[in-house]
Amino acid sequence: MEESTPQIRLVAGLGNPGPEYVATRHNIGFMVADQFAAQVGSTWEKSSKCDALLAKCGSVLLLKPMSFMNRSGHPLFAVAQFYKIEPQQILVVLDDLALPVGRLRLRARGGSGGHNGLESIIMQFGTEEIPRLRIGIGEAPREGSVDYVLNRFFDEEKPLVRSTINRAVEAVKCAIDKGLVSAMNTFNKTESEET
Repeated sequence: MEESTPQIRLVAGLGNPGPEYVATRHNIGFMVADQFAAQVGSTWEKSSKCDALLAKCGSVLLLKPMSFMNRSGHPLFAVAQFYKIEPQQILVVLDDLALPVGRLRLRARGGSGGHNGLESIIMQFGTEEIPRLRIGIGEAPREGSVDYVLNRFFDEEKPLVRSTINRAVEAVKCAIDKGLVSAMNTFNKTESEET
């Protein structure tokens, strides 16, 4: 059998639970997961096994941890253990301060890049071999990155954010259907300035 990337079986969108965090920069992972579930007609259900919402999309599980961002690893690990899903079969969808708004970056592995949710997941699984889709939320001002990520997008960013969420959903679908490498080749390119 030829060497290929493992099939994605679990997609985890990261964010913070609670109405005050809805539509904040840090919750773009939730927004992508919600959009994906809506497109395939799946409904979210509270997991009885862990602190998370789960939705089924064919053979793939969608997950939103309901712990806070810095504890995302706990519910994700519990679900992965229960369904016998390997770390390489998980795609984590998260926000990234280092990328401009509108940019997507898929990676098969790597460090947390200072992201508390991803750090929690890496610590919990004990490996960096976890695929991730980073979504640019723009660079925070030097002072106050916490306030920045917990705030909503500026009005002028919203159309780009909406199209980025749609592209991120397409990237997730591509990773599931055609594999991570194919999705990386397609979606890691810089979008030409379409205005």
